[in-house]
Amino acid sequence: MRFLTYLIAAILLLVAPGRSEPASDTQSKTPKKTATPQPASASYKLAANDIVRIEVFGEEDMTTQARIDKEGAINMNLIGFVKISRQTVREAAKTIETQLREYYKNPQVIVTILGYSKRRFTILGQINRPGIYDLPDETTLNLLEAIGMAGGFTRIAAPDKIILKRTVDGRETTQKLNAKSMGDKEAIERFIVAPGDTINVGERLF
Repeated sequence: MRFLTYLIAAILLLVAPGRSEPASDTQSKTPKKTATPQPASASYKLAANDIVRIEVFGEEDMTTQARIDKEGAINMNLIGFVKISRQTVREAAKTIETQLREYYKNPQVIVTILGYSKRRFTILGQINRPGIYDLPDETTLNLLEAIGMAGGFTRIAAPDKIILKRTVDGRETTQKLNAKSMGDKEAIERFIVAPGDTINVGERLF
């Protein structure tokens, strides 16, 4: 009889509340991570045909969404055309704030890039893969990186004889560049490739 009592007690302990239960489907599933959109690079320079959104804090009627025109400007209420090309989003915001101070005491402006223009450069001459290349959307590309993108120099290339053609304010300019002398960071950053640039790598004389 005593044995039967112990057996019943043991069974009751096994089925008693408080024992561990298998995790439910909800608990066992790990939430999926959602990709967070990355902000535009702080160093990116706005260009013609980029699409931007301009917001003025506390002034909803001043919100503007526009494509930067070929002159590098957008058209806003009160202040009209404002040139913001070749500026970072922070610099463009400051430019617009300066214009708005005629109407507001302390305007705070946010510039957001909604879309990028097709920005390309051409590289020719003594390069392994001459042709037309797309510039990256949110980062800059220096001359040495552009050469690398095109497969590097050929064996008869003259790195000290590079001609860069660029249109500035409607005028074509020409610059002679020397890739050999671009060993330090300051020199590299001085020659950032711009949309529409044509780079021609010369041939070495034997």
